[in-house]
Amino acid sequence: MKKVLFVTTISGFLPQFEKNDVKLLKEMGCEIHYASNFKNPVYAFDRKELKKQGVILHHIDIAKSPARIRENIAAIRQLKIIIDNNKIDMIHCHNPMGGVAGRVAAQVSRRKPYVIYTAHGFHFYKGAPVINWLLFYPAERFLAGFTDQIITVNREDYLRAKKFRLRKGGSVVQIHSVGVSQDRFKPDKKLGEKKRISLDVPSDAFHIVTAAELNANKNQRVIIEAIAQLSNENIYYSICGKGINEKELKMLIEKRHLEKQVRLLGYRTDMEEILQCADCFAFPSHREGLGIAAIEALLCGVPLIAADNRGTREYAINGGNSIVCKSNCVEDFKNAIYLFCSDKTMHSHMASLCRASAEKFTINEVEKTMKEIYKKALISL
Repeated sequence: MKKVLFVTTISGFLPQFEKNDVKLLKEMGCEIHYASNFKNPVYAFDRKELKKQGVILHHIDIAKSPARIRENIAAIRQLKIIIDNNKIDMIHCHNPMGGVAGRVAAQVSRRKPYVIYTAHGFHFYKGAPVINWLLFYPAERFLAGFTDQIITVNREDYLRAKKFRLRKGGSVVQIHSVGVSQDRFKPDKKLGEKKRISLDVPSDAFHIVTAAELNANKNQRVIIEAIAQLSNENIYYSICGKGINEKELKMLIEKRHLEKQVRLLGYRTDMEEILQCADCFAFPSHREGLGIAAIEALLCGVPLIAADNRGTREYAINGGNSIVCKSNCVEDFKNAIYLFCSDKTMHSHMASLCRASAEKFTINEVEKTMKEIYKKALISL
């Protein structure tokens, strides 16, 4: 039985985004191990449930920030021990520091396992700060030499990674996300009506929804400012997620006197229900590798108001399923919200195009590619 180790910086990442990959590998007869910092639960998950599914858990002291050198060096040492003691045959790394620690540990281990790294969005990209290019680009080029397969989730990153020198026989593959369930995320008008009542959103209100970590990059504040400028009490905004910017966003909501209209709902496990009562999904991130939450919205028939970045360019069609804005332009987002509110015919037409535009990002489609990636890895072992 081949042993596969998933490595992530953020605990909960595997059950949130990698369930299907785990299922594929188990079907191929693999034993699954999962190493992460379980003291950093950005995504809610049940450790007992993972163990019940046969996933073997390993805590490591990995930190999201590269500046926390002590913790990340400790994580590399811990991973080396996990790899050697558990006779790991293959590592699949996720998140930037997960990719660093996992690949370095694999390289210095006695086992020298096969290494796959999924880049959910390189920190260096067209328009990225110079410091990102100085820090992250050389690191990724160097670590590519420890990697058998790099998986990217957008075209820009794919073309960039193709220029890296991987291990002998290594390859770069692009996938369309980690695979979204087309059965879980689908239009359901009746469910939407019930959910709107439970969230205390008036039936005739224009309801905007966002699902993302509360941080500066996700840029929820631009939507709040746009709503404030519109001065329309019938526009409601539900922000789903948690993070370091929660206090700052609360203060902004109070400052703009929007307590009735803008609500912070915290981390939610019922997004497939909340999306049913959304009139549009706001995705104003400055940077996205792809953006699963926006794809989930599209599959539910909810058009986007999205910032223009390399991730959203994979699916956001301006005037088709989305209105695309500049991430730092309140005026753009204000105009987009106003357009959706005032032109019901346009909104309805765009909503009708959403689901079909997101089909290539569904589990069924992504699974075909991931099967080939894992098959190649297992054959080489």
